[in-house]
Amino acid sequence: MSNYQFAPAVPNDAENHAFVTWSNGFSDEELIAIENYCDKNLEVSEGTVGFNNLDSQIRKSKIGWIKYNPETSWFYDQMAFIARKLNSQFYKFDLYGFVEDFQYTVYDGTEDGYYDWHIDMGTNSTVTRKFSLILQLTDPSEYEGGDLQIMNGNQIQTVDKCRGFVVGFPGYVLHKVTPVTKGIRKTIVIWVAGPPFR
Repeated sequence: MSNYQFAPAVPNDAENHAFVTWSNGFSDEELIAIENYCDKNLEVSEGTVGFNNLDSQIRKSKIGWIKYNPETSWFYDQMAFIARKLNSQFYKFDLYGFVEDFQYTVYDGTEDGYYDWHIDMGTNSTVTRKFSLILQLTDPSEYEGGDLQIMNGNQIQTVDKCRGFVVGFPGYVLHKVTPVTKGIRKTIVIWVAGPPFR
């Protein structure tokens, strides 16, 4: 008798959704509070690539880190709610939560800030980033360029720009931010970790 085993197929939903979105997760007052907290409390520095490598040929942005504390717990709670809802509806990944601080990212038009094609599930990471989320803080009327683009098969899809929009996608999906040519674009990047894919 033959015995031929193979790994389970990727869920159909994961194949059909290179990215998913969540609207109206935060009020205007909450978005202002998040941005004010970041601008007043975080020390920002040049964004790195991989394991803390500076490479302006790949990335040009400033980043700071939002730690979980009494002032930010409400924000973590809301992002956890959104992450769980999106994952359960579209991907059904095995996740265990946030194990890295949230990343505050600033792309400055005076520097043509950008981030070239990359995946979040890098080989240098000490955790498995299975699900990525990006919260758009800046109204699109305040900057030009700065498109979040996602590779879906052999097609490039540009994500709608909207203040307060949350975009979610698997950590293995190729994506980039095109150069900001005017103004400033601010986002929060969140990674949800889980056991390695198998």
